Amino acid sequence: MDLILKFVLPLLLGYLMDLILGDPQSWPHPVKGYGKLIHYGTQWLNSGDARFWKGALLTVTCCVVIYLFFYGVQRALAPWPLAYYSFSTIFVYFALANKSLLKEGREVFNALQHDGLEAGRQRLSRIVGRDTTQLTPDQVRIAVMESMSENLSDGVVAPLCFYAVLGLPGMMMYKMINTLDSMIGYKNEKYLYFGRFAARLDDVANYIPARLTAGLMIILYGSSRAWHFVVKYGAAHTSPNAGYPEAALAGILDCRFGGPNTYQGKLVEKPYIGENDRSIAHEEFRTVALLNHAVTFTVVICIAAIKYYLLWHAQQAG
Repeated sequence: MDLILKFVLPLLLGYLMDLILGDPQSWPHPVKGYGKLIHYGTQWLNSGDARFWKGALLTVTCCVVIYLFFYGVQRALAPWPLAYYSFSTIFVYFALANKSLLKEGREVFNALQHDGLEAGRQRLSRIVGRDTTQLTPDQVRIAVMESMSENLSDGVVAPLCFYAVLGLPGMMMYKMINTLDSMIGYKNEKYLYFGRFAARLDDVANYIPARLTAGLMIILYGSSRAWHFVVKYGAAHTSPNAGYPEAALAGILDCRFGGPNTYQGKLVEKPYIGENDRSIAHEEFRTVALLNHAVTFTVVICIAAIKYYLLWHAQQAG
């Protein structure tokens, strides 16, 4: 029972903390520390020859250090249950981002609805990498929906999948992989070679979670159209993973995602996902929020139940 509690209790409590609290911006967060570590490593290594191998070295080193750190701390705290559960719960909470993701998306919709287009554009710029200054109201809402679906996968389902397989150390290692990709995984002159290993590692890490996210969205909403969208458009996206949850949500809403957008001054022609170029209504954000909550809850409960079953049977057999 002790092994079961050590796995299940932090998962459930961390999920409840995220559901209630989100990520207050004034609070310290491990990803901020990850960012500083990556920044220092990039300044030191991203120059001269062999940039691909230097970037790979930075990526592997950061991931191994984070995994070993959390593994070591959990082992050290094991004799003190209160300290162990508190530490593990807090970092499971930090690794999940559904509440803050929905909060940011809802605030874009509210700013657009109540304060006008410019306010919506400015608010959107906090959660997407594209240039928002020329977007129409419909494009602002579409960008939010794309972000909600993609980040449900890499901000919620993926870290939970890593927790299921590798526990808290694996979950926090995944957050490092994701942070590395967001900081150095760009196809520009500065990071084309240095960040390539990190970008490919992120693609591998998100391969199963992206498809699992899309499947759960389809099942929980009960949309056959979303299934057809995933089959037709999932692999058409420029990303090997983002297209699957985006296609699922586009199918659920029967709308069109993708198309041309400007990133860091460069026009990027993304393929369209869907054909119905309709306007997204303000009220439709509620549908997406409920779906995100349903997917998150389902993954948490399924992981807890499966792990309980496996560990309980292992203990009985032993």
